Amino acid sequence: VLKGFMTVRGGVLTRMRHTGKLEIMVCPEARGEGIGRQLMDACMHWAKNNPAIEKLGLSVFTTNERAIGLYRDMGFQQEGLRQREFRMKDGSYRDDILMYCFVD
Repeated sequence: VLKGFMTVRGGVLTRMRHTGKLEIMVCPEARGEGIGRQLMDACMHWAKNNPAIEKLGLSVFTTNERAIGLYRDMGFQQEGLRQREFRMKDGSYRDDILMYCFVD
């Protein structure tokens, strides 16, 4: 049973090939089981052992305090805020935090 997944996509442009954009998702029913931390541990291990990657970046809803705490524990810092970035089905909006971590 799939409980979560993670992807890292590298920069397409030569001047951005040292960066990776991280996306992670854990199924709602599996949250709190440590799956996110395991995925992040694997990602950080991979990135630190990949000479092409120097910086990882991600975005997260401002309301997702659990994920923000995990990312901070992993060494990520906030570098920006996109206000009203997502419009939800009910018409409400969510702000998005941009975070980064240097891995070199």
